[in-house]
Amino acid sequence: MAKNGGSEIRIIKKKNGGHGHHGGAWKVAYADFVTAMMAFFLVMWLIGLDAKTRAAIAAYFRDPVGFMEAVRRSEAIFTINDALPPGGKNTPHMPRAPKDGNPRPTKDRKTERRALEQLRRELEGAIASIPELAHLKDHVEIEFVKEGLRIELLEGKEPMFFRTGSAQLTPAARRLLTLIAQKLGKLDNHIVVEGHTDAQPYRAGAHYTNWELSTDRANAARRVLESSGLRKGQVLEVRGYADTRPRNPYDPFHYSNRRVSLLIPYLSKEEAESLKSVP
Repeated sequence: MAKNGGSEIRIIKKKNGGHGHHGGAWKVAYADFVTAMMAFFLVMWLIGLDAKTRAAIAAYFRDPVGFMEAVRRSEAIFTINDALPPGGKNTPHMPRAPKDGNPRPTKDRKTERRALEQLRRELEGAIASIPELAHLKDHVEIEFVKEGLRIELLEGKEPMFFRTGSAQLTPAARRLLTLIAQKLGKLDNHIVVEGHTDAQPYRAGAHYTNWELSTDRANAARRVLESSGLRKGQVLEVRGYADTRPRNPYDPFHYSNRRVSLLIPYLSKEEAESLKSVP
């Protein structure tokens, strides 16, 4: 305090606002560092990719919505690992890579139809030339439909392909399915297996109906196909329709309504839209 009535002089020392490590500046610097490292590793990963995959990634960021629509139409310019498709095992419509690792070329509809037409001629010729299958010739219908090529195994008055009221295949049916599998296994196309019955109620009662019978017959055919030449994952779907899609709608009890149908959908870009039209 000053004497002689002078004002009091005080010296105030200001302390720093806490230790430096209690501040937030280092967090910003650390976040910048982590971001830079992430960008670095992302760039290194992209450099290691092939040109097609880099182009696909660039296409996605340019137009994500359009890119995903192209994937759903099987027009994507890259393929997906067959071991585990994105979204899990239940995404069969996604494009997949073949076992040899080389992407399969997309065929136009005319080229593919010619290949399927050749398949039809080969199957018809093989069935007619094999003595044990010759009697099945009039019970195998091969025709083009909107979705692709359909092969139908039509029952007769007497059991031709399955024991009466059973999903047990006859020896001739096994031989025929083996022949078909050896031909279809050479194609890139997927296979859809369908089972159909007539309108006659199943005799065993309410616990087992034509729904179960049609599905079991389709699955029985699938097992023979897959063990006789089809590639792993080539069967796209197994469907059981019971008597809801009769071949002869004017006579729902006709024996020709009892059949197993193999649909070979087109591989071209229309395939996805075609499959959507089939419930």
